[in-house]
Amino acid sequence: MRKVLALVAIIILAGCKPKAVLAEQKAKETLSADSIIRNHYKNKKDFSTLYIRSSARYEDNDNTQNVSAEIKIKKDEKILVSIRVLGITMAKALITPTEVKYYEKLNGEYFEGDYSSLSRWLGTDLDYQKVQNLLIGLAMDDLTQGTYNATIDNALYRLETTDERTMKAFYFEAGKFLIKQQQIIQPQQNRMLKVAYPNFNESGQIALPSGINIEASQPKGKVRIDIEYNAATFNEEMNFPYSVPGDYKRISIE
Repeated sequence: MRKVLALVAIIILAGCKPKAVLAEQKAKETLSADSIIRNHYKNKKDFSTLYIRSSARYEDNDNTQNVSAEIKIKKDEKILVSIRVLGITMAKALITPTEVKYYEKLNGEYFEGDYSSLSRWLGTDLDYQKVQNLLIGLAMDDLTQGTYNATIDNALYRLETTDERTMKAFYFEAGKFLIKQQQIIQPQQNRMLKVAYPNFNESGQIALPSGINIEASQPKGKVRIDIEYNAATFNEEMNFPYSVPGDYKRISIE
């Protein structure tokens, strides 16, 4: 249960319940990688704060758990996630550019550390910007800093890296160039992370995912998280309360 609550708390994603599902288009005309990247970043994510309510289903080799979550984002500064089961707060996670920390009530434990432990746990390198991009429906990597091959795959534009040690692929629809899927594969370590975005909704002129499906696998096992989104509001004043009870035990993530 500890890892279930912690993992969902740290990477659970969210968007808004449908106001209007954005129409998507099929890729037909061949485009350069630069053109695909440029069009993807036309999807501005201009906000100061984002408040989200969501629900999620977590599955790994040993556990299945349904939870709800309250997510608060202060753009580029911090993310606070509160995980609830049957309306009771069971865990909280606070993510900043320099550290990841969480606590959970069931075992009275907490974790504080940098992104190295989380990256080892999920099998891919993570940092604050990648987590935030994941949450708001952007490519996790800064695509302007990489070299990619551009193709069309199943009516989606596909960008793929040329690095055989860490293979990355990003898929986009052809209307607003919204990201539909991103994959990170490390063949030598037998690791894979796949994030899929079934649809997007427009909320306050910002396109947010209407749902996100996460699959992660590595030699230790597989994890799947399916997210359903309930509500989202932008640019409201918010507090980010986080305080570990004094009698909780500090743990490490292996």
